[in-house]
Amino acid sequence: MKPRALRALWGGGVLALAAQLAGCALPLVAREQPGALRAEVVARHGPPTAVVALPSGERLVYSELPSGFAAYNLDFDPSGRLVRNEQVLTQTHFERIPLGVWTAAEVRGTFGPPLRVEQVARFDGDIWTYRFRQNSDPRLAHVHLDRQGVVRQVLFTDELPHGDNLRD
Repeated sequence: MKPRALRALWGGGVLALAAQLAGCALPLVAREQPGALRAEVVARHGPPTAVVALPSGERLVYSELPSGFAAYNLDFDPSGRLVRNEQVLTQTHFERIPLGVWTAAEVRGTFGPPLRVEQVARFDGDIWTYRFRQNSDPRLAHVHLDRQGVVRQVLFTDELPHGDNLRD
């Protein structure tokens, strides 16, 4: 083969490999498309982090916490077909939590279990901490639940390098 033909062949192989790797950047759960069957999703990904009954079906929550930055809500209709797949660990989703209305059960059913549960002297209740990314920056959402388990506030902080603000 001529050098030009070899370069073109090699270059095409590199592009194909790059395209394959780019496709792998998304977690497998994120690739599930509407219409997928619940049983097949569970067979592919294993048991979910949480299962939540919905008025018109069921939600499977697949969370990457504690080491990751995403949680996926896979909502199924009553026949067991996927109707929605959404990554929910985002600042926008946390900002939508209705204060004084949502309970711990609703937070867990949407975002999965927290990365951490803490208490502080200035708040009478638990603070559930979730890790997420805003653009490429690691952030933390702190959901404050009063003693009755009702969300009272949500605060955001930057995650320090090496998780220094997550150490005991």
